Formats: sequence, structure tokens, C-alpha cells
Amino acid sequence: MFGVLFVFRKLYKLPHKPIPKGWPVLRIGILQIHNLSFVISFVLSLSNNKENMNQDFNNLPQKRQAQLMVFDRLLTIMDELREQCPWDKKQTIDSLRHLTIEETYELSDAIMEGDMQEIKKELGDVMLHLVFYARIASETNAFDISDVLHGICEKLIHRHPHIYGDVKVENEQQVKQNWEAIKLKEGGGNKSVLGGVPASLPALVKAMRIQEKARGAGFDWEEKTQVWEKVEEELAEFKHEFNVVDNQAIDVEKAEGEFGDLLFSLVNYARFININVETALERTNRKFIKRFNYLEASAKEQGKTLQEMTLAEMDVYWEEAKRLHGNYEFK
Repeated sequence: MFGVLFVFRKLYKLPHKPIPKGWPVLRIGILQIHNLSFVISFVLSLSNNKENMNQDFNNLPQKRQAQLMVFDRLLTIMDELREQCPWDKKQTIDSLRHLTIEETYELSDAIMEGDMQEIKKELGDVMLHLVFYARIASETNAFDISDVLHGICEKLIHRHPHIYGDVKVENEQQVKQNWEAIKLKEGGGNKSVLGGVPASLPALVKAMRIQEKARGAGFDWEEKTQVWEKVEEELAEFKHEFNVVDNQAIDVEKAEGEFGDLLFSLVNYARFININVETALERTNRKFIKRFNYLEASAKEQGKTLQEMTLAEMDVYWEEAKRLHGNYEFK
């Protein structure tokens, strides 16, 4: 009984108040309990809550029960590793950061490859990192995994009033607008719609998120033709300032600015026609790599290196690669 109370006090950070003179006191180890009648009724309520939790669990579908048990297994293993493994004991939230970034990119690679088995594996690695962070934070009573999960549940419920409230929406765009409006009201330091865009995002992804959030606030073009006109305008400005025929030195800083405007407008147009620019560019990257690898392998079969070949010779193999692998294959 007293062990349960100690755990409850630790989890909920109940203060160890001074014991008023004359109150009944029971000392077990370092744990001091006073006002025994309150304690007894409190522990009985814990027992009732446990029974209710058991009943709730038993009422769940078997598949959900199995999922929860597996999650409990992961948490148990994480506890054991943190307490017993020299490497896991040494880790901090800061030391895990770069490893988490690496795991996220590995998951991204698996998604791009369309390999469901690899996606499953990489999701497991990411999940491990999530419970690892929560376990480390629990050691200083900052938060634990239940706090993390309750937090995301409450956020989802609050930001979906069309599901959990009486708000009516007609389409996806209204859902996004509500999301951004609710997010601003919640505070948390973001006084601007764009305040939630991480500063360290890669520029291409950041451009997409900036434009999506601006659209969610109602700031957007009405027709895609208007967006394409903007692309042509930016391209014309870039060509006017930096004529490709002219070999004169250019102002690199100004060129970057104009080229950035052109890229931003292209990202905007891609968004209008439902193209994910990050995915599109990565497809092209992979397509180029596959063709280039074919070019290198073909040259090696001929006993040559690329440095020994002319561009015309290399172009023959490049065209072969295009015919063999197609224009849109990226797996």
C-alpha cells in the first residue's frame, strides 16, 4: 500500500508537507505518512481506479489490447536498458539529437523507395528514440511518456473542433484555416502564423511550409494562372539581370536574391498543382544517380574511366540509361 502511495507521490510531485504536532505518524524507511484516515481512503480510491482501468482494458478489442501490451514491452525494455546498459545509461537528450536526425532521414529514404518492410523497421527506430527521450526526461520529473501522449491527444482534439466540437467545415482548406487560427490563440510564443515554421528546416521544405501556412491564413493567389505569371515574371527578371550569353562577372549576392525569388515562385506553383517539390526533386536526384551509375559501369566494362571519355561518348551511355530505366523511375 505504502509503495503505491510513494510512487503516486513521486509521479504527481506531491509535496512532503511538515507534519503537524500530534498527528499520527507511520514511518517506513524514509517515507512519512500522516493523517492515516485520509491515506487509507486515498489508497482505496487508487485500488478502485486500478479496477476501473483493468475493466476498461478488458473491454478493448483484442487487437488494441495486443498493441498496448507491445508498447508496454518497449517501455519495459527501455527501462531495463537505461538502468543496466553502459551506453544507454550515458545518453542525454542532447547526445541523441544527431542520431534522431539520422534515423529520420533513413525513414525518409525507405518511404521514397516504397519499401514497406524498411518503413516498418525505421519506424521502430524512431519510436525507440521517442520513448528514450521521454525516459530521460522522466528522471528529472520534467515529463514522461504519458505526458507526451496526453499532450498530443489534447492538441488533436482541440484543433479538430469539426470532429470533437460543433464547428462545421466544408473542405480541407477550412480545416487548415481553423488549425492555424486555433494555433495562434493557443499562444506558446508564436505570435505569427509563420512563427511555427522551424528556422532550421531545409530551405526548399521551409518554402513549402511558409506558403502552406500563409494559405491557411487566407493569403494566397486565387488562380494557378496568376501564379504561373509570377513564375514567368521572376524568370524574365533573372534573365534580364544575368544574361547567359554575357560572360561578364555578376553580382553573386544579387543573383542569389533573384534566383531565390524564382525558386520560391516555382515552389508556389507546384503547390497549386499538388506537386510536392521535395519529392519531385528527390525523384530527379535518384534518377540522375541511377543513370550516372550506369554510365560509370558501362565505361568500366569498356576499360575506360569517365575522365578518358568525351562528352559525346558519355552521352551514348546516358541515352541508353534513359531507355533502360525510363524517365520517371526512381526506385
